[in-house]
Amino acid sequence: MLPPGWWSWQEDALSGSPGHDRHHAYWQQEEPGMRKIICSTYISLDGVIEDPAWTMPYFDDEASAFAGEQTDSADALLMGRRTYEGFAAAWPNQDESDPSTGAAYFNNVKKYVASTTLTGPEWKNSEVLQGDLVEAVTRLKAQEGRDILMYGYGTVTHTLVKAGLVDEVRFWITPVFVGGPSISSPLDDVATTLTLAGTKVMKSGVIIATYTPAAQ
Repeated sequence: MLPPGWWSWQEDALSGSPGHDRHHAYWQQEEPGMRKIICSTYISLDGVIEDPAWTMPYFDDEASAFAGEQTDSADALLMGRRTYEGFAAAWPNQDESDPSTGAAYFNNVKKYVASTTLTGPEWKNSEVLQGDLVEAVTRLKAQEGRDILMYGYGTVTHTLVKAGLVDEVRFWITPVFVGGPSISSPLDDVATTLTLAGTKVMKSGVIIATYTPAAQ
């Protein structure tokens, strides 16, 4: 299941959010039963995540099945404004009657957008988070429901990682050198330690490395 709008991975910063700078860089101890936030990110061997059209030759049935497992386990998406706008421009144009497209899922699932500038989102079931990002996401995790899925690794994801709210980061390491700038835009205070929780090696050469919060 391949998101047609997946070229918009550079998430928006919420540096203007009230209280944004008072959240400490540590992994919080979660209460049992809290929803998980799963970040799923395609990355090349040279660290590129932007415009990942280069993953297309590797997105075979095995990759599609794993992507489908992720969406089956999640009843909400969380994203920054740029990712949202890319998805919102692409998914409504896809055929929801064709299960191989994933359009029925992405068009109807609940979508939370982390943005201080977006108003009146028109894509179905979209909601802009209000107030402080970390506090808003903490409330989401405390609600009943399944996983919350994120795509890409930008400033929104990094803010939540530093606040201890992301449970797993899954890097789809693709055997290709893309060239150009690596990762995304520079991330402030980027030092973060994760623990390898598992790997899945696909016949295409893609390795999905799953990381969880490192013990502090």
